[in-house]
Amino acid sequence: MEVMITKGDKNKARLKRHLRVRKKIQGTAERPRLNVYRSSKHIYAQLIDDVAGVTIVSASTIDKELSSEIGNGGNVESARKVGELIAKRAQVKGVKGIVFDRGGYLYHGRIQALADAAREAGLEF
Repeated sequence: MEVMITKGDKNKARLKRHLRVRKKIQGTAERPRLNVYRSSKHIYAQLIDDVAGVTIVSASTIDKELSSEIGNGGNVESARKVGELIAKRAQVKGVKGIVFDRGGYLYHGRIQALADAAREAGLEF
């Protein structure tokens, strides 16, 4: 008998991975956590100070700066642009070093493109 994995089961597994990783990493004011959330149509990134419980900066494909440039927010190129934007906004706030939280997603495709673009734009992982 073959078991089918549904989308709900995939998301449950991702959330379990995410919580397992979150036990080990924590963002501080000096080194905030770069959290990534990926949906089918968009990608979102936030720099979070977990000690104070605040979001320092955020960027996504639905931001007004990017939405005019991007036709489809669910591809690698748009993820790359979000990575560049979050790095620029972080440098304005004086943040250089971060801790990367991939949110339970595989480090592949859009997640990898966002991380690589943020590194190239000046963030240190």
